[in-house]
Amino acid sequence: MPEPTEQEIRERAHELWEQAGKPEGREDEFWHAAEQELRNQNKSNPMRTPDTL
Repeated sequence: MPEPTEQEIRERAHELWEQAGKPEGREDEFWHAAEQELRNQNKSNPMRTPDTL
């Protein structure tokens, strides 16, 4: 799987931010959490091959 796109990260970060009650001043925290979550999701894909690692 390719790396998550900026748009995918943005959308997931927004979801996480809303779920947390929309706190102010924590944009970076939610961005990094979303990015990590999406990257980990790609790593657990059962279709992984040595070429996609």
